[in-house]
Amino acid sequence: MTGVSAQQTVSKVQNADAPVSKVWVSDSGNGTFKNPVLNADYSDPDACRVGEDFYMIASSFDAVPGLPILHSKDLVNWKLIGHALHRQPPIAHFEKTQHGNGVWAPAIRYHNGEFYIYYPDPDFGIYLTKAKNAAGPWSEPVLVEAGLGLIDPCPLWDDNGKVYLVHGWAGSRAGIKSVITVKEMNAAGDKVLDQGAIVYDGHELDPTVEGPKFYKRNGYYYIFAPAGGVSTGWQLVLRSKNVWGPYERKVVMDEGKSGINGPHQGAWVDTKPVNGKSEDWFLHFQDKDMYGRVVHLQPMKWVNDWPVIGADADGDGKGEPVLVYKKPNVGKTYPIATPPESDEFNSVALGKQWQWQANPKGIWLSTSNTGSLRLYSQKIPEGAANLWSVPNVLMQKFPAEEFTATTKLSFKPNAKLVNERTGLVVMGQSYAGLVLKSEKDGIALVSVVCKKAINDKLEKETTLGKFKSGEDVYLRVKIEKKGLARFSYSRDGKQFEQVGEAFQTEPGKWIGAKVGIFCTRDTQINDSGYADFDWFRIEP
Repeated sequence: MTGVSAQQTVSKVQNADAPVSKVWVSDSGNGTFKNPVLNADYSDPDACRVGEDFYMIASSFDAVPGLPILHSKDLVNWKLIGHALHRQPPIAHFEKTQHGNGVWAPAIRYHNGEFYIYYPDPDFGIYLTKAKNAAGPWSEPVLVEAGLGLIDPCPLWDDNGKVYLVHGWAGSRAGIKSVITVKEMNAAGDKVLDQGAIVYDGHELDPTVEGPKFYKRNGYYYIFAPAGGVSTGWQLVLRSKNVWGPYERKVVMDEGKSGINGPHQGAWVDTKPVNGKSEDWFLHFQDKDMYGRVVHLQPMKWVNDWPVIGADADGDGKGEPVLVYKKPNVGKTYPIATPPESDEFNSVALGKQWQWQANPKGIWLSTSNTGSLRLYSQKIPEGAANLWSVPNVLMQKFPAEEFTATTKLSFKPNAKLVNERTGLVVMGQSYAGLVLKSEKDGIALVSVVCKKAINDKLEKETTLGKFKSGEDVYLRVKIEKKGLARFSYSRDGKQFEQVGEAFQTEPGKWIGAKVGIFCTRDTQINDSGYADFDWFRIEP
């Protein structure tokens, strides 16, 4: 079981107090919480407990830094404390955008005083990175097993000294899916020893079974796995007295009457005992289309050595998600905490919420304690039709169903160039934004819409006005329910002028839509222009 064998001495988490979100807080302040506990795209969550501390990770695909690390004391209030990948290997491969590729569903465990993260890259294999402190530094990833289509790994250190790895298969690379494989690893857990065995075939009852998590309890080996598809599936649990099977099957949670579609894929954790009693909980995702896969927390109990997840009103052993519930009993009450969203750009380090579309370079930006973020224009890749293929787009996840993002910036393009561009964008397979671009006679503010950007379609522009080099401009997007985006701009930060019709945001490749900023050019000379972003704020 996650956390049971962990040492009680916990690595100190270094994390400055961040402002609490103004748009989504799960903790109701009265001893209850509302789902989702993370209303943002922390997809494919896995978690472990170490003493009184909980750590969660999520898939990150091609976004860098990758493999976000979150920390909580009560499973409801989460802080983003770092990332395990500051560059994604192979380095050169991920210097280009790789939408939908990269880090798929990972697993985190604590063993022998170290954190282990196993993560899959469906095009290269299964990697391992380790750290003594969850906040980092993390070791350079090593390939545990190379190969195509190996996905969603999870280790198990057995009480007989054996070490096992369970994983699924990506049909797009391996030519087969809906099966679960168990393999043996070496004692260090950094090398697979055999080709393993398929221990479960879900083709008949559980199509697209994947994302397995491995546990052992009361002499049973358990494989928790999602099945039935990302947005429509159910939570499956398999158990056996033998690691190689045969495994019994039971569906332990589905949507039921909850309205929470496809509740599955995640992590079983228990709490440290309080007055001799611990509690069991399950973290999982819900796919919300353009909002990505948000994270829910469900109560869990054991009945006849089977887990029951969520509310089970009829007592049939299959639960459904709860929307509001009593917070986990961890013996104390902890302050409300949420991942960062707004950034005043007042320090050398960017806020941990920011991610690029590929491995970054140091010449893309400067903070330097000047109170602003300077983005230098970078030449777009050869053949790039739009921002979908541009690495240096700096973005963050949608933090709620409804919010407003506003940024204050000034643009100083290189006088020798035209068509240097900077601005605010809502990015998905189609995108829209407000863009300042340099022209021969000054700077134009344009509204851009790029439908089917994923298919290399071109942007459509509408000119809105003219600005001078270095003049302040405020760009804003308001996200409404169902992902409708309404853009506006201002010269003084007070009076905002609405721009055109609402844009229907779309998800990216396996991710939700994101909001962010960029600075580009289409010509390479010996210097660049730049945009100074004074701040970026997320508000209701």
